Amino acid sequence: MHKTARVTVTGVVQGVGYRYFCCRKAGEYLIRGWVKNERNGSVVVLAQGEPGSLEQFINELREGPPGAAVQKVTVDYEQTNDQFNSFEVRRF
Repeated sequence: MHKTARVTVTGVVQGVGYRYFCCRKAGEYLIRGWVKNERNGSVVVLAQGEPGSLEQFINELREGPPGAAVQKVTVDYEQTNDQFNSFEVRRF
């Protein structure tokens, strides 16, 4: 059974390759969904995957790529009927 998490990441997470880092890590953990920058400087990730893989993915988001300075990661688990086939970078 898959689990869905909406993750909001704040700190220095825009302009440092954070969204593309998310894409690479999503591929490693077989996570589907999307990532996008928000106008307030945060990054939001909607991620679906097996519970163990999803937790490992979220732990990677807490670190981020070189150049990022993650200050806070907020995770909200959701019920959703949306099913994603891949992981993508979305615009604002």
